[in-house]
Amino acid sequence: MSYSVHPSAIVDDGAQIGADTRIWHWVHICSQARIGARCSFGQNVFVGNDVIIGDNVKVQNNVSIYDAVTLEDDVFCGPSMVFTNVNNPRSHVSRKNEYRRTVVKRGATIGANATVVCGHSIGEYAFIGAGAVITRDVPAYALMVGTPARRMGWMCQCGERLPDAIGEHGCAACGQRYDIGGNHCAPAAPLQD
Repeated sequence: MSYSVHPSAIVDDGAQIGADTRIWHWVHICSQARIGARCSFGQNVFVGNDVIIGDNVKVQNNVSIYDAVTLEDDVFCGPSMVFTNVNNPRSHVSRKNEYRRTVVKRGATIGANATVVCGHSIGEYAFIGAGAVITRDVPAYALMVGTPARRMGWMCQCGERLPDAIGEHGCAACGQRYDIGGNHCAPAAPLQD
């Protein structure tokens, strides 16, 4: 086995798990989950069947990743953040055929206790603040805070806030340059690793 599993964790037969992934205390990974390499799952994490997780994803304690969720490479899920998969759940009505797909793009961060309402996409390197509630699609590099979440600025790939002014600006921390518009932010040149 090229990944590590704590003795208290459950990994159902059939789950696909990449090399060097670490699965900690009381995690449950369902049989049809597909997980990339170098991921880390903190204690008490649940991963459903129809879940796709890329490489180098970090999932902190007490997160449930339900069916119809895709996390691309380098996503960070903060402690106790929440994904949903049905808009109008009722205990007495089965809605398993109504799951709405949620996609979290490469490099995005979702803060502690944030909620992502199903059926939305979170753009590359977006930053969702702690406790925010996502009720619509999030653009790449957006800084989202509040309930419901609103865009409060833009974030660099390195995780630092960018200037709010429209135009081309550089990140004070890493120097990467961005073209910032009223409703978009994109690297002005190829991202530097």
